[in-house]
Amino acid sequence: MPGKRQPIDPLYRRRRALALVTLVGVALVVVIAAGVGGSTIAHHARTEPLGFFGRIKSLAGNGSGSFAIAERASENAAIDRTLAYTPYVRVAGSQHREIALTFDDGPGPYTPQILAVLHRADVPATFFEVGVLEQYFHASTSKIVADGYPIGDHTQTHAPMSKLSAADQQGQLLEQSSLIGDYGAPFPRLFRPPYGLWNDTTLALLRKYRMLMVLWTVDTGDYRRPGTQAIVHAAIASARPGAIVLMHDAGGDRSQTVAALPEIIAALRARRYQLVTVPRLLLDNPAPANQQISALVGSGG
Repeated sequence: MPGKRQPIDPLYRRRRALALVTLVGVALVVVIAAGVGGSTIAHHARTEPLGFFGRIKSLAGNGSGSFAIAERASENAAIDRTLAYTPYVRVAGSQHREIALTFDDGPGPYTPQILAVLHRADVPATFFEVGVLEQYFHASTSKIVADGYPIGDHTQTHAPMSKLSAADQQGQLLEQSSLIGDYGAPFPRLFRPPYGLWNDTTLALLRKYRMLMVLWTVDTGDYRRPGTQAIVHAAIASARPGAIVLMHDAGGDRSQTVAALPEIIAALRARRYQLVTVPRLLLDNPAPANQQISALVGSGG
């Protein structure tokens, strides 16, 4: 077991990430310039619809810089705009028929199976990870980053934030962000409190680090292992434009979640929903200012 890490100053990590983004951006401009007039990518874009993975690869290549940089900047700006009027969201707006699938408590032994389902369906998702698990399952974190999914902060040890001191809450945030950074993830802009527990201290820390607290609209209850069809029904029954759906890729046996996920995706698509990440959801569907959250405390998460 490695020794306890010291929290890394997020400003340093942001500067390092900005430098990397700049370098990748320069490379991207060179690639695009070299292909003007007859690039294979441009031809592909004209003749075949691009899904989530195709868009990322065509815009930003296949390596460690696989995020579409301009898209990430737009999504970060959407998070900043949201933070200007609310410190948390549980639902986005309803301008478009979009829904965000989210997964908590990973990485874990079932995360690769969740990722495989998402990849086959060409569907993005948002992951809220627990830092202490990185030492065992960091390969999944690297894969999440490579696939272009955002990773949010779910604390270092899945701690109930409202029961901790300010110093301990800060440690929970920064240790997790440091560890996911070791595997290529930028400093997280999103945070989800374990068990839905938080207090004014939590909000003050999130404001300090420019992080948005993301709760949920739909709790599938998959952590209780109620059966595959019960999970599917819970996800579909409360679906609506702007919904944020809570599921889990770790924290126990998640075989029911793995089995339910393809059915959930198919059912939502049949209802003409587009599945997007949380940042994209906020970009396309700005969240309403009045977020009702009291009923969430102590559940899912």
